[in-house]
Amino acid sequence: MSAPSPAIDSSDSGFAERYRAMSSRDVRFDGQFITGVHSTGIYCRPSCPAMTPKPQNITFYRTAAAAHEAGLRACKRCLPDAVPGSPEWNLRDDLASRAMRLIVDGTVEREGVPGLAQRLGYTSRHLGRVLTAELGAGPLALARAHRAQTARSLLVGTDLPIADVAFASGFSSVRQFNETVRSVYETTPSALRARHARRMPTADATTDYASADATTPDATTVRLRLPVRPPFDGTGVMRFLADHALVGIESGDDSSFRRLIRLPGGIAEIELRLDANDSCTAVAGTATASIAVDCVLKLGSLADLGTAIVRVRRLLDLDADSVSIDEALSRDAVLAPLVAARPGIRLPGTLDPAEALFRTMIGQQISVAAARTVLGRVAADLAETPGLFPTAEQFAERGREVVRGPASRVASIVGVAEALASGELRLDVGMPADELTARLVAMPGIGPWTAGYLAMRVLGNPDTLLTTDLVMLQSATKLGLPGTARGLAEHGARWAPWRSYAGLHLWAAR
Repeated sequence: MSAPSPAIDSSDSGFAERYRAMSSRDVRFDGQFITGVHSTGIYCRPSCPAMTPKPQNITFYRTAAAAHEAGLRACKRCLPDAVPGSPEWNLRDDLASRAMRLIVDGTVEREGVPGLAQRLGYTSRHLGRVLTAELGAGPLALARAHRAQTARSLLVGTDLPIADVAFASGFSSVRQFNETVRSVYETTPSALRARHARRMPTADATTDYASADATTPDATTVRLRLPVRPPFDGTGVMRFLADHALVGIESGDDSSFRRLIRLPGGIAEIELRLDANDSCTAVAGTATASIAVDCVLKLGSLADLGTAIVRVRRLLDLDADSVSIDEALSRDAVLAPLVAARPGIRLPGTLDPAEALFRTMIGQQISVAAARTVLGRVAADLAETPGLFPTAEQFAERGREVVRGPASRVASIVGVAEALASGELRLDVGMPADELTARLVAMPGIGPWTAGYLAMRVLGNPDTLLTTDLVMLQSATKLGLPGTARGLAEHGARWAPWRSYAGLHLWAAR
């Protein structure tokens, strides 16, 4: 598939579709493209309530950074960056999309453009050429736009001091922060806050596992609302996390989830809660379809804030294009009633790729309840910090003493830990799905099911169907679908590029 253009003007074949979406102020497309209005010098989200501009005055952009590079500033009325992120970065697996996954995770701030390019396996110069050609901006400009978006959300949604907002957003200095905000939003940070500031509702505190305050006594608490693209099966994704929660590490129920996580700057605590005031199955495409997840973060380092937000969004799959997914899967007569029963189903991600791998290897071939017990015991015996899942280094050092089971299985788990600890095996969101699965399958003891499952959980890959999964095959048989791996794979081809979500429906229907 050829790469889409970074800018779409009235001569492009995709212009008419986007213009119709913008003219109808369809919120489903917010975050999926940017409307640049050159007669006013601003860029907007598709649902902006302002008067519809003439087609000849518009260019559509794939990223806010491309609009910045074209000399446009953000609309003060619709706040085009206060929306869910683009689902395109998970749907596509090309270089530009993989780069965007790493950029929003903060790789440029931590490792610079050379580090980003090295992770992707290209030179900095080639990466810059590709991103400019496909997204309309180079890696530095894309990272700058993401920092500006993070800064705006913190200025509007928190009471953090402005200097703290600057560093929490990834800026290296307050001066750089002020210049960027003025350039993007044509106002000062204090004026932006004064115009739009509001408070988050306070989340209820719980103490059913090790407190983060004991680990991060100087933690800064930040409360945010994370926007979601409707419809959203929030209860379903929260229930998944609660069902798999490990004693002593995680806690949750149908509306909340809480745990400690490792971030580049230290340990943090996250608490997520579905907003009781929002309808998580709001009708998509309407002006009232504004829903969010309440997020409370206790951070040891404010510099980790942007990374924490991105990882939470991936954990809950908040940027998924649920309307397109549901419409596509509903065309199958067998899946249609399942989709109607659970609109906006989401693909649970992970906060730590290595942790997801260990949990999958140790927990497969046993029940979820048994896996929780076994993993909880392993974590308690191996982890040096209470409330945290063990690292690859800890598995490599003492895994043989703690992990139970056949010798070959224990050897596989420890071998993976050693490969991760040494850097021989790498797992991150910037990898192509094919490369991730190939690297995993090459490791002793890891088969195609585990590799496919990790592609779904770590990369958010939307098009993986685990056709050898016994529960999925049993569910398919019960529903009248082919009950063999080959038959299900052939039938499931019609579900592309959303086969991961089809599999979630089959699992839920068991």
